[in-house]
This record gives sequence, C-alpha cells and structure tokens, in this order.
Amino acid sequence: MNYILFDGTVRTALLPFTFTKPVADIRVGIFTIREKWENYLKSTTTSITEEYLSEKYPMVELEENVLINASFLPNETLVSLVTDLSENQAIFFGEEVIAFYTKESQEEVDLATYEAIEFEGDILRIENSWDIFSKNAAAIQEDFDFITEDRKSQPISKTNTVINPENIFLEEGAVVECSILNASSGPIYIGANAEVMEGAMIRGAFALCEGAIVKMGAKIYGATTVGPYSRIGGEVNNSVLLGYANKGHDGYLGNSVIGEWCNLGADTNNSNLKNNYDHVRLWNYETEDFSKTGLQFCGLMMGDHSKCGINTMFNTGTVVGVSANIYGSGFPRNFVPSYSWGGASGFTEYLPTKAFETARLVMSRRGIEFDEKEEAILTHVFEETKKWRNY
Repeated sequence: MNYILFDGTVRTALLPFTFTKPVADIRVGIFTIREKWENYLKSTTTSITEEYLSEKYPMVELEENVLINASFLPNETLVSLVTDLSENQAIFFGEEVIAFYTKESQEEVDLATYEAIEFEGDILRIENSWDIFSKNAAAIQEDFDFITEDRKSQPISKTNTVINPENIFLEEGAVVECSILNASSGPIYIGANAEVMEGAMIRGAFALCEGAIVKMGAKIYGATTVGPYSRIGGEVNNSVLLGYANKGHDGYLGNSVIGEWCNLGADTNNSNLKNNYDHVRLWNYETEDFSKTGLQFCGLMMGDHSKCGINTMFNTGTVVGVSANIYGSGFPRNFVPSYSWGGASGFTEYLPTKAFETARLVMSRRGIEFDEKEEAILTHVFEETKKWRNY
C-alpha cells in the first residue's frame, strides 16, 4: 500500500512553520509527524502540499493509495484502522477525515459516498502553532513508549544524579556526564550521538534528538524537545526547537517554538505570561489579526532561518516569520513579518540575496547544501509575505 500525507485544513493555522515545509514535517515529541507515521506503518510516505513545496516534497501516487491527514498523530488503534482500509472506506474523527482509500484510476473522490468508519478513541492532533508545545508532553510520552519498547538503554554514567532511571533512555553514542536527570514527571530521551554537558539540570518530559547538544549549566523544564543538531543553553521551559537551531547561551525561552536554522543571540529572553495574567493572543495569518489562543502561557513562535541579536527581548505571544533578522534594545512588535530587518526602533525589508547568503553559510556548517529547491521555496515565501511588510 502507498501512503500519502496531506496538509488538510490546518496549514494556515500552523504558519509560520508551514511556509517552508508540509504539516507532516513539523516536529512534536521526539519525531516529526512524518517520522511517526513511517515508524508505525513501516513504510515511506510522500506529501500532498502547496505547489511551491512540491519539488522538495513530491507526491508519489501508485495504483492503491491511502491518504492520511497529517495533523493527526498516529497510535496503535488508529494505525490498525488505516492499514485495514479498503476501497470506498474513510476514517473520520467527528467531521474531520483522518484517512481514506483511493485508486490512481479514480477520477474524483466524493467522501460522502464512502463507508464512514468513526474513530472514537483518544488521539493527538496538531491544529494550531501553539499545539506544538502545549501537546508536547503527551507526544514525547507516546514517542518514548514506541521507540523504547523491548529495547535497552545505553548505560547512564555514574557521574550523573538520576531520578527514576527506568524512565530514561540513551541511544548509542549519547554522552551525559555530571548532570541531574529527573524523569519523575515525564520521560527523558537522549538521541544518538547527542550530548548533555556538565552541570545541566533536566526535568522530563524531555527529548534531545540526534546530534543535539545541551550546554553546560543549562536548566531545562519539560515538556521540551531539542531537534536534531540543535544547541540549547540557559533556562528553557516547555519549548520545541524543530531542528538545526541554536539557543546556545543564557537567557529564557518558555512556551515557544523555534524553527529550523534559527539562532537566538546571547541573553535573548521571551515573556510567556502577560502582566495582567490574561489569555495570550497570537497573530493569525488567515484573519490578518491577533486571535485568542486560550492559553495563559505562550511565548515566541519563530519561523525558519530567522535570527536575533544579543539581549533581544520578545513580548508575550510574539510571532516572527521566515528569514527575519531582529536586533536592538526594547521589545519589537508582536508580529514580525518574514524578511524583516530591525527591531523596536523600526524595520526595513531584508533582501533575499542577503538572506540566502546567510542561509548558505549556516547550512554548510552542518554539511547541508542550500540548493535551488531551498532557494525557490524561500523566494516564494518572500513574495507571498510582501503584503505584511508595510512598516
């Protein structure tokens, strides 16, 4: 069977992160949504996404296909239903379709004519950008249970202070020395060739993905995920770094999501609670206004390739787009459009040629090429987001 993950109706609600990738490639818990489905299905997947993303993330259609709504995270019960799907069957969760069967020869899909299979169990779904951190504890637990089943952790060095060691798993090549690991409130997962430097204090739930680093003396509260080849230091609470991102120095990051290839300068801090303790509102790309999140704690949403200088301060509920460069004293506005250059004193447009030069250098340091596909995606984002750069 051929499996295809589609963006569904939530893509806009997951901006700025889905400017540069399909919904399936958002990381929540230990894995991306795509990796979760592929782990369960024991099969590769492709994507139906925006046309400008499709060259990097192509869709492959075979004679028999099952299309899966990428906003839903897999579990054993759901995967069993998905793999059992046959012609003219679809799985629904309320009014939302989770998955349905198609044939390449099928001219159109009318789900109203399909046999509806209702999924009534517990399920995690990522519907808004803030779900990435607010549902991260549950996602880490599900991924941890899956990846560690019938496997044995690498030994934990005796130089560490460890609480609830049976809830800690170290992959091969992981290095953890002279640190405090408290897994009483959630699991701690240390990926292959990742490192926790001396003096770090970590409370679960926590995931340190492959090749990532926790710097010396870091203070990390769950539920936090540090994506592949990222670096993290200072104080961090309930945040997700999607991958290849750096917050390597002191400063506070809380209830936040940081995209790929981002860098937070030394002593960058974000507020995650309003002074009046009211619910936080975030920029909504669809309504082009600020919308209620229903959350009292919500920090920084930063899209791929964005950077900020030392001592940058972000107000509660700040959204930063793709390829922005922020610096200077004071709080920048709560919505910083993609390709903005500046800070509280004002912004100018960050030209793509300059942004691409930086991206090329940053990615080469991780042995990854900034190729024509990446450039085409970021060029499209520059054009798509012009309307918001009305400084």
